[in-house]
Amino acid sequence: MMGGVADMPVPLAKPRVLVIEDDPHVSEVVGRYLGREGFEVRVEVDGAAGLAEAMRSPPDVIVLDVMLPSMSGLEVCRRLRASLAVPVIMLTALGDEVDRITGLELGADDYVAKPCTPRELVARVRAILRRTQPSSEPDDAGDVLASGGLTMWPQQRRAEWLGEPLSLTSTEFSLLEVLLRYVGRPVSKQDLSAHALGRPHTRHDRSIDVHLSSVRRKLGALPDGRSLIQAVHRQGYQLLKE
Repeated sequence: MMGGVADMPVPLAKPRVLVIEDDPHVSEVVGRYLGREGFEVRVEVDGAAGLAEAMRSPPDVIVLDVMLPSMSGLEVCRRLRASLAVPVIMLTALGDEVDRITGLELGADDYVAKPCTPRELVARVRAILRRTQPSSEPDDAGDVLASGGLTMWPQQRRAEWLGEPLSLTSTEFSLLEVLLRYVGRPVSKQDLSAHALGRPHTRHDRSIDVHLSSVRRKLGALPDGRSLIQAVHRQGYQLLKE
């Protein structure tokens, strides 16, 4: 008899999503929808418990509400970023720009304003997974992007600046990768949002500005005092060609 258990294909692991949300209706609807879309879902209703669960078994993506008992979502995000690079999508109140910007400054990768549809949230989760799941293939010359002191390996989601590892969130990496691919040329916010965030840019959305401000801090200043990433009036952002 040919074949056997050893010849059977191994099923792919489901992407794991940790939802930290204290509203039982929201968590139940979101959890059920994500599960139906093929995700393995865990739900925590408390900030401290959610942080502990993320540290115990890091998921592929965290969906994190801002308003939580025992520990706010912003504090959870801050503590997560001290030790984990797992992507975080913040759930913020509609129109609450302060929490939104604060979350991004603390290292959140994206945000969704509540109330939101489960379909929108799933789309954001999928967009993050598409750009953050590293390839298992080894690096080769075609996988390397470089300019001056900046080198990036997109398939491995790895970057170096001046020969040292550059610690970036998933969204920061994606934005810097787009700029490096077009080094020396301005890239509009519309294009940056489409290619790096996986969604259209809206007029009052400051996500790109906040993320790139963080990248600038991590890169530091060039010897002449300029930033490697320059804002170009009415054109977007440009990575200087060294």
